[in-house]
Amino acid sequence: MRLLPNILLIGSPGSGKSMLAKRLPSILPDMTRREALAVSGIWSVAGLTDPKHPLLLRRPFRSPHHTASAVALSGGGPYLRPGEMSLAHNGVLFLDELPEFHRDVLEAMRQPLEDGEVTVSRAGGTLRLPARFQLICAMNPCRCGWRGHPSGRCTCSDRDVERYVEKISGPLLDRIDLHVNVPSVEYEALRRKHTAEDSAAVRQRVETARKLQLARFGGGDISCNAQMPPAMLADTCSLDAAGDALMKSAFERMGLTARSHDRVLRVARTIADLEGAERIEAPHLAEAIQYRNTEILKG
Repeated sequence: MRLLPNILLIGSPGSGKSMLAKRLPSILPDMTRREALAVSGIWSVAGLTDPKHPLLLRRPFRSPHHTASAVALSGGGPYLRPGEMSLAHNGVLFLDELPEFHRDVLEAMRQPLEDGEVTVSRAGGTLRLPARFQLICAMNPCRCGWRGHPSGRCTCSDRDVERYVEKISGPLLDRIDLHVNVPSVEYEALRRKHTAEDSAAVRQRVETARKLQLARFGGGDISCNAQMPPAMLADTCSLDAAGDALMKSAFERMGLTARSHDRVLRVARTIADLEGAERIEAPHLAEAIQYRNTEILKG
């Protein structure tokens, strides 16, 4: 079970990818007491809690460096300590410069992204810890970082781009719900003097949508759309004739898998909730499909 959809941000240096990722916790709903106790227990085992304030109230935000090892992410070591994926439980795990991580580190996340837990087996024993986190990744469109930039300064060939993104396997990419292109900031936008929407206003919309989802699922173990099992999708994410035709076209044209098909439906249901719509309409589905466009990985 996941917290929220996983996101991959793709854009040139300075476009704001890291800033967006670091601002994400400010719009997430507060943790419930049950979530806070679970997170605090993990951090306590890792020796990271403050003895004077042992209960964590804010959702964790973990940002390991791209030189981190698979053990650092999964956990383990001589004393079987929790790794970054468990420390980000009920929060956000941010991986900046995604293709720079070692391949084995990225592949270690595949199963936890599905199961919401990490199992570490060592000679000294086996450790199973929760790891239900929202994965946020950021990467440049190529190694030099300027592929597609208006300045035209990219020096990478098509093959260079392919080698750069080869570390991101298809199965891992399939587990990332939103692939978002972050364009470079234009000069006029930097100089424009206007007050942007603050995080409090965005968070209010998020909390309103979360209340709709809590009411939908009856306050059980499932608290948001991202946690819906496939068996619930037929009723909760039903499509009309136009939506079904759109979904079929995208499935065949984009080569979607059963997993990515279900993730598109969950995202479409969330988009509809943010707009207060009772059913998933074609525009909601079209927007969700748009976020699965892997062509942006080719520059």
